[in-house]
Amino acid sequence: MTTVGQILTRKSTQIHSVSPDHSVLDALKLMAGKDISAVLVIEGERLVGIFTERDYARKVILQGRNSRESRIGELMTQNLLTVSPTQTVEEIMAIMTENRFRHLPVVDHGQVIGIVTIGDTVKAMLDQQQQTIRQLSGYIAGDLTTE
Repeated sequence: MTTVGQILTRKSTQIHSVSPDHSVLDALKLMAGKDISAVLVIEGERLVGIFTERDYARKVILQGRNSRESRIGELMTQNLLTVSPTQTVEEIMAIMTENRFRHLPVVDHGQVIGIVTIGDTVKAMLDQQQQTIRQLSGYIAGDLTTE
């Protein structure tokens, strides 16, 4: 089974974050520049929230707020669920599905080491399925060396 840590080794190790004092516009510029849909909110060394496109749509646009004047700390999602690098793809897919999350911060020994997305999770599950299909096809064909 694929773990969160294995997913992270295939991704960029860079963590994109803002502080609670940054403006929403700052976060949106970062997200657009990096072609990502969420940024972690870190204060000092501590993960304090996440700000996503969904937060922007629901908490800024629909409430008629100004992106230049609104601070991330006022609008970020707090009380985050995080996952560890040892958790499996199946476990995090269940967490994401049950809670309707698209992003999960990965924390190891109190340190943020990355973020996994629903897309990362789906890709990992598809890769697992393809590997299983190859192994079963090899077994059926009598090729026991297929990995």
